[in-house]
Amino acid sequence: MVQIPKQSALSSPAQRPVPTSADVARLAGVSRATVSYVLNNTSAVRISEPTRRRVHEAAKELGYVPHAAARSLRAGHSRMVLMPAPSVPVGPLYGQFLSEFQWALGRLDYTVVQHGSTGLHGDEAARAWAELRPVAVLVPGSRLGPEGVAVLKRSGARAVVTMGPERIEGAHALLMDHERVGHCAGAHLVARGRRRIGVVVPRESGLDIFSGPRLEGVRRALHGTAATVTELPLAYEEQAAALLAARWRSLDLDAVFAYNDEYAMLLTRALQDEGIAVPDETAVIGADDLMLGRLLRPRLSTVHIELPSGRDLAELVDRVVREPGLVPETHEVLGARVVHRESS
Repeated sequence: MVQIPKQSALSSPAQRPVPTSADVARLAGVSRATVSYVLNNTSAVRISEPTRRRVHEAAKELGYVPHAAARSLRAGHSRMVLMPAPSVPVGPLYGQFLSEFQWALGRLDYTVVQHGSTGLHGDEAARAWAELRPVAVLVPGSRLGPEGVAVLKRSGARAVVTMGPERIEGAHALLMDHERVGHCAGAHLVARGRRRIGVVVPRESGLDIFSGPRLEGVRRALHGTAATVTELPLAYEEQAAALLAARWRSLDLDAVFAYNDEYAMLLTRALQDEGIAVPDETAVIGADDLMLGRLLRPRLSTVHIELPSGRDLAELVDRVVREPGLVPETHEVLGARVVHRESS
């Protein structure tokens, strides 16, 4: 029988003592307070750069990281910003925006946590988020009501920020007027002499909070003109695009606003496969101004959407956390302008 030697208590990783800030202070030759100031990025106390380096090197050597719960107790709140995972498909533009936002919050010493609250909606979702005791919550779309905001604030959230077309009572609102996107596209097509305009409305669940206002924006742009609007439901699938393209000539459309660049590229390829010339027979315009649209032939006209920078949004969240009553509750953050290229 082969005997496996037992690990000593000292060599077992599970038994090794957890390094503390006192250990870091001894190794760096500084006080525990200095360790706390350095590792918590405290700006109220000036620490020399050599001292900061010694503390960081000692912490790295020992494998020490600050205890989030202890830090929260000292501060009176956590440094966690909770972002519910998107309940709808997000494109590259929104993904890039979220990445920049998370990076900027990290620079301000916040920890960003994405919460996958699948199957939870409204106030029920808010209660699940509140269990984590975040200091701030950033909610995309219209997934929250006034009671949900109140639940989060009672649990200690200092900032509840919503991103959507309307303000929720009690929350700070980043208003995104997607009707403006559709209006830009519709006005552009009418100005180019197009009069029979289709508007793609994605069949994918959850996108109606964006597609509905964009459709209304096109209608508003065409109001008072001789142009007409035809709604075109479309799934993001090659087969669905091919079926739509196959009956395109029977629809008698001379232009289409395809919701965004991804749907525009999908539909453009299908129209070309059907022998429909873009833009001679049908002008196409998308939205989001993706790089891939510039590589398409013909190059894709688009509505360039201007979102706030991740850094600006992170600073706004930080101001609301520190001074919740002094920051305006409503901010219009979505701008739109047409980028005219070959497809229209």
